[in-house]
Amino acid sequence: MTDLLYTDVEESLRSSVRSTLARSLDEDLPARLADEPDTDVSGLWRELAEQLGLAGLLVPESLGGVGAGPREAAVVLEELGRAVAPVPFLTSAVIATSALLAAGDEELLPQLAAGERTAVLVLPWTARRGAWTPVQGTAEPVAGALGADVFLVPTMGEGGVTSLRALGRDEVELEPITSLDMTRPLARVTVTGQGSEVASGQAADDAVDAALAAGVALLASEQLGLAQWCLETTVEYAKTRVQFARPIGSFQAIKHRLADLYLLLVGTQATARQAAGVLAEGEALRGSSVAPQDEREQRIAQATAGSYCSDAAVHAAEEALQLHGGIGMTWEHRVHTRLKRAKADQLALGTPERHRSDLAALVDLPVA
Repeated sequence: MTDLLYTDVEESLRSSVRSTLARSLDEDLPARLADEPDTDVSGLWRELAEQLGLAGLLVPESLGGVGAGPREAAVVLEELGRAVAPVPFLTSAVIATSALLAAGDEELLPQLAAGERTAVLVLPWTARRGAWTPVQGTAEPVAGALGADVFLVPTMGEGGVTSLRALGRDEVELEPITSLDMTRPLARVTVTGQGSEVASGQAADDAVDAALAAGVALLASEQLGLAQWCLETTVEYAKTRVQFARPIGSFQAIKHRLADLYLLLVGTQATARQAAGVLAEGEALRGSSVAPQDEREQRIAQATAGSYCSDAAVHAAEEALQLHGGIGMTWEHRVHTRLKRAKADQLALGTPERHRSDLAALVDLPVA
């Protein structure tokens, strides 16, 4: 059975990430990016990569990385989700890195681990495991492409076999796409070069599926952190906002809504931790024959996380905005950045509806 509790190492990592973000991330920056999308935010990622080694968190020590696993990456994403930090951890250090690890790459991974370069898997941001097609010239919308140095492009090679190729920035054309959440900008990517082959055939298919599986499993932790911020911030506001000579938190209706939100958060945490834990167990078995029931358990955990945590984060952000009243509707309050991230994440790596359909098939329920 997967252990859902946090270890001392994970809590220490959380503390380090949270303190670094508190010191280096201007709280108003996520909101400013809507008006100033060209703001240089690379300094924050360099600090996280160089001081904490987050760029190489999942990369083995033999390739210059930290050699940690999905559980540690999940803790990092909880903190990045709380702060809606505009860094490419999910797109580069999780998704693209997972693709390269599954493909057995030893050339690009040391560069990513050192923080020298960032990478992106060039597929529409809505793609999910088992539901993607090779890129034919152009892909959109691609998250994390605008700041990337390496572009991992699954293309159709000779004989109709998939080829995963690594392209440089001079081998693609990028066109920004206006995003609801400007802390994770989107782009249209047009392939103009050939690059070098990382994997082909079934190995390429497996690498892309592994990347998308890791992405959806750990995106749930980002959504968990976001929802936690919404609940904690709203509780603090309810303690201090006074109406009719009483804090609004003393009203029964507010108490009920906050209690319901807390219960939702408990379920979200269990779901996200299960997805990260099962993924970590699967990573430990990499290179060995994975039993069919273990593979099925991973798919169930990922589909559950993708269907449950996305909706939970959106609901938490909506409740936070409404319970903040008039100030919650204004640009000056930071709750709107969490709502935008939550809504954007709801469409990422497969919509909740798609994941529910996948889950139904996995547990032998009829699909509507």
